[in-house]
Amino acid sequence: MSKSLNNLDNVKSKAVVDKQKEKKINLPNLSPLNRLPFSVISHYAKYRNTKLNLQKKLITNTTFEVDEKYDIIDIIGQGAYGVVVAAKDKTASKKEKSYVAIKKIEKAFEHKIFTKRTLRELKIMRLLRHENVLGIRTLLLPKSREEFENIYCCSPLMETDLASIIKSPQPLTEEHTQFFLYQILRGLKYVHSAGIIHRDLKPRNLLVNSNCDLKICDFGLSRPTHCNNEQPGKMTDYVATRWYRAPELILEVGDYGPSVDVWSVGCILAELLRRKPFLPGSDTRNQIELTFEVFGTPNEDLITAIPKPRLRRYLRSLPPKKPRSLEILFPKANPVALDLLKKMMDLDFRKRITIDEALKHPYLKDLHYPEDEPVRDLVPNIEFDFEKYNLSLQQLKDLVYEEILLYHFEDFRKEYFKRIQTGDNPFRDVIHNANALKPGQKEAGDEEDF
Repeated sequence: MSKSLNNLDNVKSKAVVDKQKEKKINLPNLSPLNRLPFSVISHYAKYRNTKLNLQKKLITNTTFEVDEKYDIIDIIGQGAYGVVVAAKDKTASKKEKSYVAIKKIEKAFEHKIFTKRTLRELKIMRLLRHENVLGIRTLLLPKSREEFENIYCCSPLMETDLASIIKSPQPLTEEHTQFFLYQILRGLKYVHSAGIIHRDLKPRNLLVNSNCDLKICDFGLSRPTHCNNEQPGKMTDYVATRWYRAPELILEVGDYGPSVDVWSVGCILAELLRRKPFLPGSDTRNQIELTFEVFGTPNEDLITAIPKPRLRRYLRSLPPKKPRSLEILFPKANPVALDLLKKMMDLDFRKRITIDEALKHPYLKDLHYPEDEPVRDLVPNIEFDFEKYNLSLQQLKDLVYEEILLYHFEDFRKEYFKRIQTGDNPFRDVIHNANALKPGQKEAGDEEDF
């Protein structure tokens, strides 16, 4: 099925680079605060970037220092995470691979929790390889470990996101809705098979091209569910953006699973059908009120599954409400689409439809093709064994640096994966290095990060 969006600006047509304004610079000297133990510097010395110069360019008050092979075109995104630019890779062999997005991840090393989440995201994105998941082409190599302050993540360039399409005057047919939904579910089937829950699905985190190809992005809040490196069955409820947050998250059910992503996809389907957010709560309390207004209050069987007594008391104090008719809320929608929506947004997470069941639903019968819906093995536990240790911020930064080295040094990559294959700890050189905390020493962020 061929799909297209006719009114999207093609960022590649904006490729205007003023080469006369580009400056070659040397990186600044380090301040005493950034100095590392000599043993750490020596350990990573052979992995220094030997290029004499990086190009420096100022983009909306953010300085980009990247390899000369990239021509920066224009800014395409900005948020709390940093800035994303479109760029052309002058060394790419194929035209379709010559345009990339480079994200400068800012403030990743300001706090230990931010660093740990960044490390987790970079690992997950390296391990997931699927047509409907945004992958990493490379992580740009810093000059050296001692001069390492910023992360530059290079990914395939996508033209827009689903939120922008929904808000636009661009007409969307039912075929568009089905095709977008199918790709989201197809990508999630792969992600969940790897043992990963996304936990922050929303239209802004679904990137789209003018031919309607869709990729899931932003794994900053994602977690592997099978790795035995944390308190079992305990993950934070404060994850997904409020409007797409499953009720079990709001009601603090600690042992939730992939069904939280299914609820989020239901919210996205509803938003595609009505061209505006479905449950736009103003705060957490209002979010749960809107949810119960549409889907009714929980029955006693579900209430007993809520672990916290205060929340059970709150739910029992609410006046009973019956579910509203989705046919009335969506008068123009295909009844088959509404049937799928009901099953994806079942209040009871234990009864909610799974990703596999959603793909088999009649609404997607013309697209569902199991032989072309790949899955994979669970991501290796050992990749996330760093969670077991109380590492310092500098040690976590060492691990982020090593994640970058995997893209650039074959000898490092071979040794890393050899350790994984033999069950050896791939982080053993970092765990007890000179950046480790001294006995009794604490840092901000030593609290649990679920």
